[in-house]
Amino acid sequence: MTVGIQTKSKNENMAEVVQRARDTFNRGVTKPIEWRRKQLQNLLRMYEENRNAMAEALRKDLNRCKTEAILLEVEYLINDLKNTLHELKEWASPDRPPKGFVNMLDDVIIYKDPYGVALVIGAWNYPLQLLLLPMSGAIAAGNTVILKPSELAAACTEFVVQTLPKYLDNDAVIVVEGGPQETTELLKQKFDYIFYTGGTNVGKIVYEAATKHLTPVTLELGGKSPVYIDNTADIFITAKRLLWGKYINAGQTCIAPDYVLCTKEIQDKFIVAARKVLKEWYGEEPQKSPDYGRIINNRHFARLQTLLDASKDKVVIGGRSDANDKFIEPTILANVTASDKIMEDEIFGPILPILTVENAYEAIKFINSKEHSLVLYVFSKQNNIQKLFTEQTRSGSINMNDTIMFYAVDTLPFGGVGHSGIGAYHGKATFDTFTHKKSCLIKTFSSLGEKITSIRYPPYTDGNLKLISTLLRKYHGPSFKFLPYLVTLAIGVGLGYGIFAWQKMASEDL
Repeated sequence: MTVGIQTKSKNENMAEVVQRARDTFNRGVTKPIEWRRKQLQNLLRMYEENRNAMAEALRKDLNRCKTEAILLEVEYLINDLKNTLHELKEWASPDRPPKGFVNMLDDVIIYKDPYGVALVIGAWNYPLQLLLLPMSGAIAAGNTVILKPSELAAACTEFVVQTLPKYLDNDAVIVVEGGPQETTELLKQKFDYIFYTGGTNVGKIVYEAATKHLTPVTLELGGKSPVYIDNTADIFITAKRLLWGKYINAGQTCIAPDYVLCTKEIQDKFIVAARKVLKEWYGEEPQKSPDYGRIINNRHFARLQTLLDASKDKVVIGGRSDANDKFIEPTILANVTASDKIMEDEIFGPILPILTVENAYEAIKFINSKEHSLVLYVFSKQNNIQKLFTEQTRSGSINMNDTIMFYAVDTLPFGGVGHSGIGAYHGKATFDTFTHKKSCLIKTFSSLGEKITSIRYPPYTDGNLKLISTLLRKYHGPSFKFLPYLVTLAIGVGLGYGIFAWQKMASEDL
């Protein structure tokens, strides 16, 4: 196990690592906006100076082609960070919400406080993006960060361990390597925020550990994200958009389409279009394509091979595999039923089952019988169908007539609901995730303000109670937000006019 400091034993390591980060936070190192900005600028420089090294690490771990590596991880991180740097001052500035009549002379403020020491646990399927993006948000919000990369993505973990300390404050951002044992020890420590990306089973363990210290969490999990296609969708465009979302990173994407619901007629048309699209993309032998990835390790390959073997009679496209190469061909299954093994859990691989339904209502009934998904995809030109799925299903997000692309919109918070996760991030939502909004009321000792609020004091009377109720009552008329400024302006105008009138009268007397 490698950490940012030298210590005596694993247990002591974890405690001392967290204490080091806490001492840094308690000294106020991370609070100044300029410190945060400097760290983020250094991180941006790291991304820009190490594009090829990051792409190479992703190739080693997942056989990720350069285009997917750059677009889905490196450029994504760069664009998010540039936006954070541009907006940081505004995001971190205190908010001044509207106030009522009782507080018209007071300051009502919401301060943006960092939580303290944040733990970020990354995932192996997008081992750089899913680790470093939340980390940058935690830094932007003024926290110190303990990073735990996935041990399954060894090359990317090595890159982070070797490179990150060269650019960031080693007392504020510390990387911890290791597997389940080290993660378990890490979770025994007290953190102020925990951000975890991964599977639901481990997510439950993280959540349970967090509750022992009442630590707030964000859990980015997954689930079986469904796709519905109706007869108004452009089938060829649908096939391209759906299959791209399914087969990037060899299907190892938490928001990949998991299964398709459509009529028998649409299923047949989709298969024809899919066969043509996949041949154009990957050729007759996808294993030889430089643009197609591999399964992360032998254990996950064996899991997917078991699913494939259980559905051999339903394979209509693909189906070939090679254990030595950890290769599974882009595969489509037709006429799948709800009881088939492939429908038990999230697939997380390049196998796409199609289930036939009679209409949208039957599809919605099926979707609602399952746990809430991370995302729902609907392909339809009909506004009423889009509205139907939006209103009658629950999911973390919903994307109409495309897949994955909603993830790239930084103004859309990304996160699950129920079984698929807790909390959200991306863009400003990442900053907000690692920020505690501290409410503050500042009153003055002015005689006018004291006069207005003195009716709260004993001895209590019915008259005062009625007056308090009237003052506290919510009205939906004009806001009092600018009332103090208007009063000041009126007084200023009045004084100015009085002085002018006095001067005029004095000059007439002369």
